[in-house]
Amino acid sequence: MKFKGIIFDLDGVICFTDKYHYQAWKQMADKEGIYFDEIINNRLRGVSRMASLEIILERADKAYTEEEKEQMAYEKNETYKKLLYNMTTQDLSQEVKDTLNALRAKGCKLAIGSSSRNTKLILGQLGLADYFDAISDGTNITRSKPDPEVFLKAADFLGLQPEDCLVVEDAVAGIDAACAGGFESAGLGEAAEYEKCTYPMRSFGDLVNIG
Repeated sequence: MKFKGIIFDLDGVICFTDKYHYQAWKQMADKEGIYFDEIINNRLRGVSRMASLEIILERADKAYTEEEKEQMAYEKNETYKKLLYNMTTQDLSQEVKDTLNALRAKGCKLAIGSSSRNTKLILGQLGLADYFDAISDGTNITRSKPDPEVFLKAADFLGLQPEDCLVVEDAVAGIDAACAGGFESAGLGEAAEYEKCTYPMRSFGDLVNIG
């Protein structure tokens, strides 16, 4: 395989926590009397927590202070974390499991590059707590996608250059981040249809045939 390292986004690639994010944001929005639906929720994919909140607050009837926003984001995350405990190893598909093992057998280093601050909790619930060689997430970055920081740090943690790594993403913002960082990318879902995506994929298992 041409790539020494593969950097995976977490949500929508390794697993799917969209429903938990949606439920937590919906609970927060309903409490504040702010309209929120799944169409708005789709705009939050691959976006940091505070940036997501700003998108939701576009529908608010009042202005919120920074302190109030911090509290709202905190409450949302506490609700989300409680919901995450519903996840189990059954939420990790056999296809993802088999593909990760196949890539590792080929000698690839594997990393997570996610803006989520709950990455380690999610990986633990999936039974992948100690599986990846490196984790770059919302706890060690200051800029969210489409800024490439999360991927650049993941590559650095692996001891590799961007040109030696493949980024796997499902969101357009993630593909933009990969491009900005000098990475080639493999895309799933909407990312697969994006013109900047290097390798469009129909399924996660297609990764073993790249390069």
